[in-house]
Amino acid sequence: MSFDKHDLSGLVGKHLVYTYDNGWNYEIYVKNNQTIDYRIHSGLVGNRWVKDQHVYLARLAGDVYKISWTEPTGTDVSLSVNLADKVFHGTIFFPRWVMNNPEKTVCFQNEHLDEMASYREAGPAYPTEVIDEYATLTFIRDVGENDDSVINCPASELPDNFPENLKQA
Repeated sequence: MSFDKHDLSGLVGKHLVYTYDNGWNYEIYVKNNQTIDYRIHSGLVGNRWVKDQHVYLARLAGDVYKISWTEPTGTDVSLSVNLADKVFHGTIFFPRWVMNNPEKTVCFQNEHLDEMASYREAGPAYPTEVIDEYATLTFIRDVGENDDSVINCPASELPDNFPENLKQA
């Protein structure tokens, strides 16, 4: 093997903005080797944002990583991140209740964890809606680990020139 599969340093501390081929725009900050913060700019649940989401990180190749998690909503997400070629591939498994009422999740999730759990438990969970899309990585910067200022507000509060107003690494 030409890389250390346990070395996640090429991804940890990265702030990334990407746009799916379907037009949905997302942002993620790999806060450390166990958590991410993310913000959704557009799409089904645009303007939702989350801090300290527990994730599973894996290195698949030199500059290729996988980030996977289950949200309190019951949504499962798996992202393949190719930093060298600036390509993402995301698979999102939305429970039926999110597809039926996506507006219920558009909030700062951390302040609504009990509410998200009650929606998840009430369901319905099935049939699951699978979104399986490629995305283009449009912005990369290295901000280091555990910086709570990277994602600290909903997308609706960002300046019009975001992310161009940020310094890239």
